[in-house]
Amino acid sequence: MKKILPISLAVLAAAGLVTFMVVKQQSGYTKVYTAKIVRQDLTTIVSGTGQIKPKTYMNVGATSFGRITHFYVKEGDHVKKGQILATIENVQQESSVAGQQAAIAAAKTDVASYLAAEKTAEANVEHAQADLEDKKLDWERAQELYKAGIMAKQDYDSRKAAYDLDVASLAQAVAGLNQAKAQTESARGHLATAVATLQADKDLLAKTIATAPFDGIVTNEPVREGETVVEGIQNTEGSTLMTLADMSVVTAEVKVDETDIVNVQLGQPADVTVDALPGKVFKGTVTLVGDQALLRSTGIATSQSTTGTEEAKDFKVVVTLSNPSSELRPGLSCTARITTAHKNNVVALPIQALTMHDPAADRGADGEGVQAATTAPAKSNPVQGVFLAQKDSRGRLRAKFVPVTTGITGTTDIEVLDGLKPGDEIVTGPYRVLRTLKNGSLLKRDTTMPALSASSAP
Repeated sequence: MKKILPISLAVLAAAGLVTFMVVKQQSGYTKVYTAKIVRQDLTTIVSGTGQIKPKTYMNVGATSFGRITHFYVKEGDHVKKGQILATIENVQQESSVAGQQAAIAAAKTDVASYLAAEKTAEANVEHAQADLEDKKLDWERAQELYKAGIMAKQDYDSRKAAYDLDVASLAQAVAGLNQAKAQTESARGHLATAVATLQADKDLLAKTIATAPFDGIVTNEPVREGETVVEGIQNTEGSTLMTLADMSVVTAEVKVDETDIVNVQLGQPADVTVDALPGKVFKGTVTLVGDQALLRSTGIATSQSTTGTEEAKDFKVVVTLSNPSSELRPGLSCTARITTAHKNNVVALPIQALTMHDPAADRGADGEGVQAATTAPAKSNPVQGVFLAQKDSRGRLRAKFVPVTTGITGTTDIEVLDGLKPGDEIVTGPYRVLRTLKNGSLLKRDTTMPALSASSAP
C-alpha cells in the first residue's frame, strides 16, 4: 500500500499536467466543423402532398324517378363503356312503348288500306276516262248526223246527255282519287306522329337503365338497391347512383407552399409516391399550376374567403402520371417531388455553412475578432457568405469571411456562382459558432461527429 499511493499520486499529477498543457494550448481557439468545396450535380426539389385523382370522372345521376330495381356493379368494379350499371322500375315506360308500338302497327294498316283505296280510285278514273272517250265519239257523230238532218232530235239529245254524264262521272272519279290520296297522306302523318312518340317513349324507358359512359372504375355508390331516386341537380342527395372514374389518365393533385410555387412550371418532371404503395415511384409531368391561393386551414380560395385572417397559403399543382398502375385508386394519399431545376458538375457548398456576416464589425478588430473600444460603430450591412478555414503565417488556422453568390438549391447543398473554388476549406458549424464567429478568429477542427438533434434523429 505504501508503494501504490506514491505511484497513484504521480499518475494523477502527470494527468493534471497534460490536461493543463492541452487547455493552455487550446485557449483562444474556436472548435469548428469544416468541409471541402467540391463539384457535384444539384437538383432543386419542390414537394407537395395531396391525393390521387382521375383526370376524367363523373357522377352517374338518376334520369328517371323510381325505385332502384337492381345494381349490376359495386364499388371497385371495372366497367366498360355501354355496360349496364343499374335499373330503375320502368313498368309505366315499358307499357307506353308497347302501346305506341301497337298504335304504329295500326297506323301502318291504315296506310295500307288507304293505298288500296287509292288504287281503286285510280282504276275508277281510268274507267271513267274510257267511257268519256266513247261517249265523246258518239256525241261528235251525233252532231254531224243531226246537222245533216239524218238523226232525230230525240237521239241527238240522248247522245249529248250521255256525254255530259260521263264528264261528271270522270270528275267524280278524280275527286274520289284525290280524297283517297289525302286520306293516305293523313294516315302517313299519323304513322309519323306515332313513330316520333315511340322514340320519346323509348327514350324515357332508356333513362330507367343507367349505362357506363366510358371505361372506368366504380368509386362510390351513395344509394342502395330498393331505394327511390329522383331526377335532380347533380350531387343532390337521392339523385346520384354512383361515381365513375376513368383511370386511364391518372393525376396527382397536390398542394405546394406559396414560397415554392414561383419555381413550379408546366412540363417539369416529378416523382410521385403513394402512401399505400411503399417503395413504388411513379413518374409524371406537371400539367397544371393553379393561379388561386388556397387557405391551408380550409382549402378555400382566398378570392372566395370572407375573413381577413392572415395565414399560410398553398397552390394547387396537378401532376399527370406517365404510366399509372392498376393498383392506384382515387383518393389515395400521395407526395409529389417536382424537379424545378437541375445542373451537372457545379461548385457547391453545404447550406448550413452559409451565414450573414457584417464586414464592418471586423474593422479595427484585434486578432481574436474583438472590436477596439476606440472604433466608432459602423452601420450594420450584413452580407451573405461563408468562413474560410485558412492557415496564417505561423501555421495557425484562422477564419476568413468570404462573400459568395449562390444559385440553385439542392436538398443539403447550394450552388456557388462566385466567391469559392473547389478544394477550399470552409467552416460548416456548429450553427451557434457561425452566428458569432469573427474574421481572423483562431480555429481548431473538431473531428468528433456532431450530435443529432431531436428533429433529425431517426
